[in-house]
Amino acid sequence: MYYLGIDLGSSSVKVALVESSSGKNIGVVQEPEEEMSMYAPQKGWAEQIPEDWWSFVCKGIKKIKKAHNVSKNNIVGIGIAYQMHGLVIVDENGNSLRKSIIWCDSRAVEIGNKAYQEIGERTCDEQLLNSPSNFTASKLGWVKKFEPETYKKVYKFMLPGDYLAYRLSNSINTTISGLSEGVFWDFKKDAISEDVLNHFKISHDLIPEVVDTFSNQGKVSAKGAEESGLLEGTPILYRAGDQPNNALSLNVFLPGEVAATGGTSGVVYAITNNLSVKESSRVNNFAHVNYQKNKAKNIGKLLCINGAGIQYRWLLNNLAVTSYEEMNTLASEIEIGSDGVLLIPFGNGAERMLLNQDVGTRIVNLDLNRHSKSHICRAALEGIAFSFVYGMEIMKSDGIETKVIRAGNDNLFRSEIFANTIATLIQQEIEIYNTTGAIGAARACSIASTGYDTFSSFIKNDHVMTFKPFKDRERYMKAYNDWKKELELITNK
Repeated sequence: MYYLGIDLGSSSVKVALVESSSGKNIGVVQEPEEEMSMYAPQKGWAEQIPEDWWSFVCKGIKKIKKAHNVSKNNIVGIGIAYQMHGLVIVDENGNSLRKSIIWCDSRAVEIGNKAYQEIGERTCDEQLLNSPSNFTASKLGWVKKFEPETYKKVYKFMLPGDYLAYRLSNSINTTISGLSEGVFWDFKKDAISEDVLNHFKISHDLIPEVVDTFSNQGKVSAKGAEESGLLEGTPILYRAGDQPNNALSLNVFLPGEVAATGGTSGVVYAITNNLSVKESSRVNNFAHVNYQKNKAKNIGKLLCINGAGIQYRWLLNNLAVTSYEEMNTLASEIEIGSDGVLLIPFGNGAERMLLNQDVGTRIVNLDLNRHSKSHICRAALEGIAFSFVYGMEIMKSDGIETKVIRAGNDNLFRSEIFANTIATLIQQEIEIYNTTGAIGAARACSIASTGYDTFSSFIKNDHVMTFKPFKDRERYMKAYNDWKKELELITNK
């Protein structure tokens, strides 16, 4: 028997199959093979068509069943992970009323900032644990203000994962974790935020039914079965946004546990049960997958670093090199500190952890007579690693005490220089695991069926290696402090 996991990203949909008894990965497929379409009718906008997501999910399910000769009768549960903060609105017949306004769309920033002031900074910080900023509530507020005729037809709003669950089951529901990522959840009152609804004048009627993250959230309907190729009655047992799900995939559940991602952008996602917020302008706070109303208030503190893997990819595309492996080899020829060359890697737009400053990428102290592309490769890996450490210092000031860090065996964490630099500077081991979001979403089905212990046992076989801090920390600290001084000169701190 198998669990099926769906991971809806902004570039593709990934579908995974795992054995329900062992959690063993059977396979993962991607649809489309190239990137999904994204629409930007104005600068700063980003939209996708929800029906396209559903089409790619159906194609992915059929593809993986065929590739591994798996019958629909042997799939016993579905888990869903999805791109966070998006907005889907449907009419009373369940038809989407417009393209989805997705996570990276910035049209609602001013609306969110105004809400932060008018609801009250203290109320937002202490009860929402976030500014409404550019999250789902503000996007719905934008539709209400600028597309009033569309808004009048809204029956329910949904997050992207809610929409996929609806297309599978014909049931519209959401989770506390989902509502929190949309900034609809009052953590102090443990309820949907009346302050947010009142500010935007959003009716309670538009909010989907709330279901538990790990539960039978609905069963595949006759129509869902016909379109997807799944068996009618197959239960949806789990749903979460991509970053909470990535943490779950790495078995990050408890206070002090941290998940790190080194992809195009970097993410540090740390669990705490402390509702105190000091860095709400730089760090986001959401209900983690195991947050329970009136019980375990596990919060996921999320710090995003836009300028991470995209910086290394830019070098790959623009230096005379053929692969990341070659770049890593070149970097390994250079000593710690890159002979004084510093790279500030923030060339992917405004950085929230830098208070939304857009400082760009800068290469400092480059000597054209002495330095080579090897120095630039080393400086890039160190600079990106230093940005993670800088972010972790912000997290620490926000009350995070790190006990364990786990990361997937992909992207930047394949580089020993990158991982060793972080581990040595923060004096903390980094455990590397071979798993993905789609696999994690599939395995999460086991929690609803048999509990956390079963799920936790699955990841033990995925351990690849552990990076341990080097005892010689002094040279790393000097290089980091030099980099930090340069950054703070740029940001005028």
